[in-house]
Amino acid sequence: MYEGAVQDLIDELGRLPGVGPKSAQRIAFHLLAQDSADVERLASVLRRVKDEIKFCRICGNVSEADECRICRDSRRDLTVICVVEEPKDVVAIERTREFRGRYHVLGGAISPIDGVGPDDLRVRELLQRLSDGTVTELILATDPNLEGEATATYLARLIKPMGVTVSRLASGLPVGGDLEYADEVTLGRAFSGRRTVE
Repeated sequence: MYEGAVQDLIDELGRLPGVGPKSAQRIAFHLLAQDSADVERLASVLRRVKDEIKFCRICGNVSEADECRICRDSRRDLTVICVVEEPKDVVAIERTREFRGRYHVLGGAISPIDGVGPDDLRVRELLQRLSDGTVTELILATDPNLEGEATATYLARLIKPMGVTVSRLASGLPVGGDLEYADEVTLGRAFSGRRTVE
């Protein structure tokens, strides 16, 4: 235990996701060794993010304006929405340059153990976006884990009766992976998601 501001800094850093006590201590001492200008620049950026960044009123992605750049882009396909859990998922999909539709960020996934239910997510907003009949396909791109699967199943059951085509991202073996290291679920999905070789 350190005293005063050093311990406060370690405690605050330790509250960040993925940062354990040892990492928090290492980061704190790294910051202590930096020039004041470097630390001030970091503090300034943190303040700016909290002051200037908001969530897009349409899709829930992070944005500096009321609408994110993707929702403002008139070249995007309005008939397809890709549902993701977090804004970081939008970035991952955009990097592929394969998807030209729009997004809907839920703000998490259904997780009863963490006290997160459908009412805690942006499901109501999604249903509003689907209500005018413009959207013909909904792609569920939630994480391939228990919470993501529960969320995808819930949304599929809720939306299919609306006449919208609901699809799920395929999942399976990573490129460059070895079959012997694949777990049963991943290998099973690879089999069920197989396609004809052309």
